Amino acid sequence: MDHPEFTAFVLVAGVILAAVGHWRRWRPSLPVVLAIGIALRLILLISASSDSWQPVDYNEGFRAAGRAILHHQDPVLASQGSWHFLPMIPYFYALALATGLPWEIAGRVCTLIADVVLIVLVGRLAGRKHAASARLQYACNPIALMIAVIHGQVEPISLVFLVGAYLLARSARDGAENGGTGLNGAWAGAMFGFALSAKSWPIILLPVVLAILPTWRQRLYGLVAAGAVPVFFLATLPLVVSSSWSNMLDVARYLGEVRPIVGEWGWTAWMTGGDWTLAPTAAKVGQIILYSTIALVMWLWWRADRIDQTSAILLAFMLVTPRMGAQYLMWFVPFLCARPTRWSRPAMALAAVWAGTGYIYLTQFDDTGWWENHEWWAMSSVAVIALLALAMPWQRRRPESVEKAPAPETELVPAAK
Repeated sequence: MDHPEFTAFVLVAGVILAAVGHWRRWRPSLPVVLAIGIALRLILLISASSDSWQPVDYNEGFRAAGRAILHHQDPVLASQGSWHFLPMIPYFYALALATGLPWEIAGRVCTLIADVVLIVLVGRLAGRKHAASARLQYACNPIALMIAVIHGQVEPISLVFLVGAYLLARSARDGAENGGTGLNGAWAGAMFGFALSAKSWPIILLPVVLAILPTWRQRLYGLVAAGAVPVFFLATLPLVVSSSWSNMLDVARYLGEVRPIVGEWGWTAWMTGGDWTLAPTAAKVGQIILYSTIALVMWLWWRADRIDQTSAILLAFMLVTPRMGAQYLMWFVPFLCARPTRWSRPAMALAAVWAGTGYIYLTQFDDTGWWENHEWWAMSSVAVIALLALAMPWQRRRPESVEKAPAPETELVPAAK
């Protein structure tokens, strides 16, 4: 990274603004928050787009996927599996590249736009009373800024559709409770399908979204719609790219493949001494632990507010996952901004420091220096994990506990209607 001090200054400025806003109980209007959020993102975009350093996956995998669509090639095969998701995001990349924008900007346009929209949606997720505070906290959040702009990862696109699915499902539930027919659950399911078409990880939250819907018929509609959208994008490939049935089988293999790379985070980092390595056995055992933990947390928080349940699931994922990318840290940010816990802000701050060390500090070294520093950086993630565990909504597992033990806003945000 060519401008580490400037980048760090912008991120710290966002943190200070959010901290002061929380301390002074600022409730800025939506236009003011959007102005702040857009300004921070545009400043980082200008800096990142002029930088000689670009993230490897962004520069090699994502760009290859976008160019492949422009040349009627399969994005998965053209990137040699670096892009191993559905073609929805490469379609966006191709549209941005078709305008003539350089890749350093074109690849970040869609993530930046999605992240700005998330500012609005996080406010709606928090509810009217706490919307202004939640929007400000998300607009200034350094994790979101780094992943959406500096890394150019697609997490904001997946999250904008995922949060949209939660809001539509809640609208369907509230409409039914108020005596109306309610919004059809198929719309919530379709929105979830778009989130799933961007990245595969939201699948762990499908039971939560379906549970928000008011009836089993609505849930069936939502389930069908959630599956139809990814199938649609898969079916569009032969219409857009030159492919064969043999190629389609290769694509299906890539889409279903999870490479057993461990050593970036948590217990596997200590197992490998902080080095990346292919460890099929550890990855397989880790996947069993991961899915068992998610199922357990989903059950333990089943009676909780669905936003709290989601935060608990995503934070539990971070505690035990055997493989990790810094972009995963963005998954829980919209939900914790909407319904913060007592430890959520310190946890997100430490996670931002950890991610920022990787994005800003480690990029100052050559290849040898990077690997040497990567060892202690990856192993230091256990400190972040400890604070993320504290940030889980432990006191909100049951709705009656909320009613019996009211707490300050830093610990409890009432469920939004």
